[in-house]
Amino acid sequence: MAATTLPPRDTADTSLAEVAVEFPENFLLIELCGEFDRNLADLEQKLSVQILRRGNHLVAMGEKPAADEAVKVLRALYARLEAGRPVGPADIDRELRMPGAAERPDRASRDGSQMEMFKGGPVEIKTRKKLVEPRTEAQKAYVRNLFQHEMAFGIGPAGTGKTYLAVAVGVSMFIDGLVDKIILSRPAVEAGEKLGYLPGDMKDKVDPYMQPLYDALNDFLPGKQLAKMLEEKVIEIAPLAFMRGRTLSNAFVVLDEAQNATTMQMKMFLTRLGEGSRMVITGDRSQIDLPRGMPSGLHDAERLLGGIDKISFNYFTAKDVVRHPLVAAIIEAYEADEAK
Repeated sequence: MAATTLPPRDTADTSLAEVAVEFPENFLLIELCGEFDRNLADLEQKLSVQILRRGNHLVAMGEKPAADEAVKVLRALYARLEAGRPVGPADIDRELRMPGAAERPDRASRDGSQMEMFKGGPVEIKTRKKLVEPRTEAQKAYVRNLFQHEMAFGIGPAGTGKTYLAVAVGVSMFIDGLVDKIILSRPAVEAGEKLGYLPGDMKDKVDPYMQPLYDALNDFLPGKQLAKMLEEKVIEIAPLAFMRGRTLSNAFVVLDEAQNATTMQMKMFLTRLGEGSRMVITGDRSQIDLPRGMPSGLHDAERLLGGIDKISFNYFTAKDVVRHPLVAAIIEAYEADEAK
């Protein structure tokens, strides 16, 4: 049963308003408020309103535009809970930045095949540990292209979900039997610091560079299963230099931090694509760690391959950042400074 908004009540100060909304399902209302009402507190802080709970009603008090917006966000988040999806701080931030993002998807299509997302159904990725939802329109378009194209590029700033979503799609396609293995790679380039020689064998030396890929996999696969898949080489995580001479067939292949690949490395990697494989290249043009004067292979790939229909290019901005809201503000500040 949907939430019901009650008429606003006049207050002594005509610039202020009280807007009440009823949520009939008490257990969903508890989830909407969050532990210790932290979701309400978050919304109060961001909109400069006060939200009171009166039985099954929430009342937003403040300047009328802000109170109306608070109620609109609460209704959207409640609809999300009705659809069986969780609500957290990231969902509140997303709804404030992109109104309508949390609207309830069609229940009938939730358990359908991946083709539902190409028919206007919800865009979601099923993994062994959780259901992954792209949160912005750019992310949804990116995920659709990952399923539809044999080669896809995701380009944009840190925190926009480029690698995370690519790895999630790779795990989903492996679970569905569409690929036989997952190969994740990055250039082993230090981010502005010379760390010197690292101790240990080859795996010990390269693992620090690959840690973000391990982190993503741990989100989608149970620990024991992931360890077994790594041991059996069903999942491979390797530096870009290790790709030379291979033909990658029936595999889902991700090249992360592609802005740090040289032109020759990028050409070498792209030409590894074999029968039945998918290849995803992600990168951030603002974080190139190559030696000064050395061109980025990602830039050349954009220039040379942009006109090939079967290769998709998806671009992200600070508006697509799904980490802490401050990350988006930081990125926008740096972009504004560079534009001067």
